[in-house]
Amino acid sequence: MTENQDEKTILHTHFGTHSPYWRLSADSDAIELAAVKGATNIAMALRPDQADAVRGLTGITSSVRIDISLYGDLLRLHLVGRKINPNEWAGTASAHTDTESVAKDLVEGLSFAETVVSEANSVIVIVDQNGRVQRFNKLSEEYTGKREQDIVGRSVFEMFMTREEAIASRRNIAEFYKRGQSYEVERTINTVKGPRLFLFRNKFVTSGSGEKRVYLICSGTDITEERQAQERLRVLANTDMLTNLPNRHAITARLKSALAAEREGRGGVLFLDLDNFKRINDHYGHGFGDRLLKAVSVAISTCLSEGQTLARLGGDEFIVLQEEAQAWQLEATAERIIERLREPFRQGLIEVYTSCSIGIAMYPDHGADLDSVVRSADIAMYVAKEAGRHTYRVFQHEMDRRNADYVWLDTNLRKALAENHLMLYYQPKLAGRTGEVDGVEALVRWRSPERGMVGPNVFIPYAEESGLISPLGVWVMREAARQAAAWKRDGLNIRIAINMSARQLDDKGVVSEFMRAINDASLDPCLLDIELTESCLIDDEDAAIELIKQFRQLGARVHLDDFGTGYSSLSQLARIPLDAIKLDASFVRGVNENPVSQALARAIVAVARTLELKVIAEGVETPEETAFLDTLGVDAKQGYLYAKPMPAAELSAWLAQRRRLHLIA
Repeated sequence: MTENQDEKTILHTHFGTHSPYWRLSADSDAIELAAVKGATNIAMALRPDQADAVRGLTGITSSVRIDISLYGDLLRLHLVGRKINPNEWAGTASAHTDTESVAKDLVEGLSFAETVVSEANSVIVIVDQNGRVQRFNKLSEEYTGKREQDIVGRSVFEMFMTREEAIASRRNIAEFYKRGQSYEVERTINTVKGPRLFLFRNKFVTSGSGEKRVYLICSGTDITEERQAQERLRVLANTDMLTNLPNRHAITARLKSALAAEREGRGGVLFLDLDNFKRINDHYGHGFGDRLLKAVSVAISTCLSEGQTLARLGGDEFIVLQEEAQAWQLEATAERIIERLREPFRQGLIEVYTSCSIGIAMYPDHGADLDSVVRSADIAMYVAKEAGRHTYRVFQHEMDRRNADYVWLDTNLRKALAENHLMLYYQPKLAGRTGEVDGVEALVRWRSPERGMVGPNVFIPYAEESGLISPLGVWVMREAARQAAAWKRDGLNIRIAINMSARQLDDKGVVSEFMRAINDASLDPCLLDIELTESCLIDDEDAAIELIKQFRQLGARVHLDDFGTGYSSLSQLARIPLDAIKLDASFVRGVNENPVSQALARAIVAVARTLELKVIAEGVETPEETAFLDTLGVDAKQGYLYAKPMPAAELSAWLAQRRRLHLIA
């Protein structure tokens, strides 16, 4: 009997088969042999090195050779198997020289791995160190239209890469081979479905038997749709859907990148805001407004130079970025945009005009980071709006100081309203030639704990712009009504005129607030008068007339302030239900020496007499001016010649002093 027959006979004697099953656990070096899978016929101890060799098997079927003694018989076994779970290894055992059984077991064990490779839902290509194809699975065949048997042994570089790609890939793979380092790469492959993008996860493995060779296993996943979806999301995240321009996110990212890259260079931005878009949008509707924004974005784009990028920040705000720019280049662009927007935009049968205000800021001059550059351009844009709109301004550092003042006002004027830091000063109006006090004008003052007395020329424009003029106006109404009631209790029937702006008249509740103020002060009859500026009559004269009528029904007299300096005309006086007009100080100043002012003053007084309106001259500062006004027969005079504005207590003392002087006289 041969050695092979002896080993096979021994196995068959003990197990009834030439290929018994074996199993080894992680916690024991005893290998179990059995005729039936899962059972245990014999368990025998292995040397530690033999047990380690068996535990070296992976999840892919392979083999290991060991020598054992079975009941005194020395056997050389070939164990074919794999790791079946984290703690167990198992397979079949055959006599070492029983090549037929060993081969059969290997084929059966490896068929599963072969099926996995072939049917895997990934492109799997195995190449040797020279780039020759060794395996080409079924999905690879489906994508390329090539059969495995036709390309095994051929160069992957020649079949699937351009010459340039092949050179780079050979160099990279050679370096990775040296280090045995796994890596990932994205590569576009021309397939029967067209160009497709694959993510290849590449790993080096060494052959398990025979001559040791290193192979590269390339496992590729088609990520074309995934990358296309990511690109669509990127585009959506960076594109304004209305105008198809870059959006705020995109332009800020680009500006941030430019600031980081150009430490030594200069660039700039234009911040654009449409001047009258809100009115157009409210009047014609949002659909019309959206179409207008599209047309405006196209118009602005035609004004840009090479290297300039237009983006929409949102609403009616746009920004233009130019890297490596000088201020004069951005100013030239601003002029082109402003000139282009002088032309009308037509939407169907509707023709509208719009314009924009532009602020220009340069970096690093006006800011070295994203926020400061955009903020500087924004500040300059608001200065352009205040300069009359439809123009541009380049940022200056004093603009920032002005903006700081605005922020201070925004915080502290609100606090002043809440904490009673405001007060009313009163300037007397003297009647005609008699000099009797005909009434007073209430003028608001602000005593700030931080800055002392803040003039109305500082905070009133801010209140108008910020919307605080309405609560400020309500405070003035209530304080004036309270003071008029207090004087009345002291026996003084003094009428107090309060100023009201066009912005206050826009508040639909202004008449109700006025009525509440006089009722809360128990001021009956009403001793408050209203002084309106000419701008109150511009936007909606009919609405202004209706409000004037309501004020007069409550007992207020209505004066038209600063007459002759604004938009109203003599003919307009016949339509407005007024009680008096006030000659502006610009007519009164030096009127005794200015023939033109004299002629205008005479004409105004004559028309007022015809319309039965009183005339009040303000800004009287010299005896000569008052002498001429007396010749015209004005009804009242007001100015520093008689008295400056003063707090209520000082005015009471001033009135008492005048009465004493009158009694003495």
